[in-house]
Amino acid sequence: MKLGQSYFMKDVLDVAPDLIGKILFRQFNDGSVERWRITETEAYRGEEDEACHARKGKTPRTEVMYEEGGLIYVYLIYGMYWLLNVVTGPKDDPQAVLIRGLENIDGPGRVGKALQLNKTFYGEDLTTSLRMWIENGQDEVLYETSPRIGIDYAPDEWRLKNWRYFAKK
Repeated sequence: MKLGQSYFMKDVLDVAPDLIGKILFRQFNDGSVERWRITETEAYRGEEDEACHARKGKTPRTEVMYEEGGLIYVYLIYGMYWLLNVVTGPKDDPQAVLIRGLENIDGPGRVGKALQLNKTFYGEDLTTSLRMWIENGQDEVLYETSPRIGIDYAPDEWRLKNWRYFAKK
């Protein structure tokens, strides 16, 4: 069963670690469905988080982060990789979880490529989508934490927070 909206209405610091071990499903244009276990996430928590895209307030890029949890936030980096984020929390509290890794797929750019993401996913509702959704996994997964990756622009106070979560090997 797909995770419902109430799951995504929680704080990003609760959702990001809890997504480890959940199953991400993707139905492609040819009708085939693939599934992967989520193995790595990062939390980004609002306008006060100097590493979060919402740190500069609501913009056309971040508008979806200000909606209720459960929506997809995708953005393009390096002109070639669409990164997958899941919006969490209540309306007007911009939070999102970056999906950094799936089983046998390491790195958010590779995740986006494997999922064949593009801008049409921006704002899509994971709770009703026929193209992508998340379900509970079968087993409880142990995870570890570390500082987030690739945010060298952020002050140490935010860069060094242990808001990266990854499955224990």
